[in-house]
Amino acid sequence: MTDALMTTYNRQPVSFERGEGVWLWDVQGKKYLDAISGIAVCGLGHAHPKVADTLCQQGKKLIHTSNIYGIANQEKLAVELTRRAGMERAFFGNSGAEANEAAIKLARLYGHNKGVNDPTIIVMEGSFHGRTLATLTATGNRKIQAGFEPLVHGFVRAPYGDVTAVEHIAANNRNMVAILVEPVQGEGGINIPDKDYLAQLRRICDQHGWLLMLDEIQTGMGRTGKWFAYQHGTAIPDVITVAKALGNGMPIGACLARGAAANVFKPGNHGSTFGGNPLACAVGLTVIESLEAAQALQNASAMGARLANGLREALAGCATVKEVRDLGLMIGIELNRPCGELVGQALAAGLLINVTSERVIRLLPPLIIQAAEVDQIVATLNGLIRKL
Repeated sequence: MTDALMTTYNRQPVSFERGEGVWLWDVQGKKYLDAISGIAVCGLGHAHPKVADTLCQQGKKLIHTSNIYGIANQEKLAVELTRRAGMERAFFGNSGAEANEAAIKLARLYGHNKGVNDPTIIVMEGSFHGRTLATLTATGNRKIQAGFEPLVHGFVRAPYGDVTAVEHIAANNRNMVAILVEPVQGEGGINIPDKDYLAQLRRICDQHGWLLMLDEIQTGMGRTGKWFAYQHGTAIPDVITVAKALGNGMPIGACLARGAAANVFKPGNHGSTFGGNPLACAVGLTVIESLEAAQALQNASAMGARLANGLREALAGCATVKEVRDLGLMIGIELNRPCGELVGQALAAGLLINVTSERVIRLLPPLIIQAAEVDQIVATLNGLIRKL
């Protein structure tokens, strides 16, 4: 690795040259099964032909103008995305962090419009919302925040999944204007709350006039078997943020809103130079169309169940394993000890995985994965975990 790059990443000793579907090849020609898909980005897998064709064709026509002009692809994507999300309006940026920044600003402006001079947002322990200064503050991981103080004012934290704690905050603080929460915590360790958790948060928000804002950066675009994870329950949020798989590798993010939240922003309140440009939105439209053509959401449910059940069966009786948690193709294997070394061991075995929260193996394979590839993941991990 060159010294010209800042040392912001602990990189694995591999560089990839090409990809196809769920497979990647390194510069020496070795083949790897990708069970992390660029951290939930490549839902359609690598080098998807329709995405590649859209990049080429749109790139030859028009890549960028500016948001001071109308952008036809942006308008089309907003319609397709809000319809599937149950929202009314969209703002486009370049990443999940930008989408969450937009949501945070929207909530603050919503509060000021109601006469709240110090608007505050409830966020959760163990959460991850990005690495810009505001999203870093909203993130519930002290290790990520350390060294970057002073953080941004205006957040109060509650334990994830604890409705009573949120009610206690509501009873003791008049400045609250919103809750920002992940339907499933990804970076936090694939933490899946009780089924009525979001409905309970919705109830509290309705009682106090707060916005319920869901960070679906990792869970959105079919990852859990629904377009958005909240659609597994009955609670409808006011704001949804989405990114990652929306572009299948093309940087794009969006903040979606409905109801009272849909009309908070006025001209001049927010913006993004590159956000929602013709190229990124053309790719987003192709991604939605291709996910539907491949029946990727249905496949995520079926293959997610096969992968989780296969892991539970294979690892039964293994004292190292505490729990396998899953929702669609978002799967966490919690061990009773730190297991970061498994990432390198899996790499040597031709499998790409990720470990988060020190003890949780995180699996986020492409939504197009098939049974034989799922079974290969199970067999490889069973062998590695039992040797740990």
